[in-house]
Amino acid sequence: MYYSTTYQSPIGKIMLACDGGNLVGLWTEGQKYFGDTVPETMTERDNIPVFDSAKKWLDRYFAGKKPSSSQLPLAPIGGKFRQEVWNILREIPYGEVFTYGGIAKKMAAKMGKPSMSSQAVGGAVGHNPISIIIPCHRVVGSNGSLTGFSGGVQMKITLLELEGVDLSGMFVPKKGTAL
Repeated sequence: MYYSTTYQSPIGKIMLACDGGNLVGLWTEGQKYFGDTVPETMTERDNIPVFDSAKKWLDRYFAGKKPSSSQLPLAPIGGKFRQEVWNILREIPYGEVFTYGGIAKKMAAKMGKPSMSSQAVGGAVGHNPISIIIPCHRVVGSNGSLTGFSGGVQMKITLLELEGVDLSGMFVPKKGTAL
C-alpha cells in the first residue's frame, strides 16, 4: 500500500509518497511525470514517521542548511539503469552541479562500456521520482545550459540559487535540450 501527504514549501505545494517505511516520491505541483512511478492508488495519510522525517528534511533544505539524502530511507521505483543514475545524483553535493555527460561517463564505467548516451542519462534524470531530495536539479548541460528539470527551468534556477550555485556561466536555451 502507498500513502501520500502534502508539504507547503517556499516553491509551492509538494506531494510526498511512501510505502509505509520508505519515501518513494516527491513531486512539485504541476511537475511532469507527477506520481507516475507509484503502481497503485495512494491513500492520503499524514501521520507516518517517514513523512515527518521528510518534512523536517525539507524544512532544513529550504532554510539553507545542507541535509543529505542519506538521512532519509529512500526507495524510488524504477529499473536498474534508472536506479544507478539516481544513485549518482545522490552523490552530487549541495551547492554544486554536474553534467549529463559526466553522469554518462560514470554510468559507462559502471556498466563496463566505452561510452554512454547523455540522452539516455537525461531520460533517467528526468524521471527521478524523488525530486529535490535526489537532486536532479543539480544536473546541467556540458555547455552550461539549464535544461531537463521536470519541475521546469524556473524552479531549477530557484533551487540552484537557494543552494548558492553561481549561475553566471549558465543559460536557459532558447530551443531544444542540449545535454
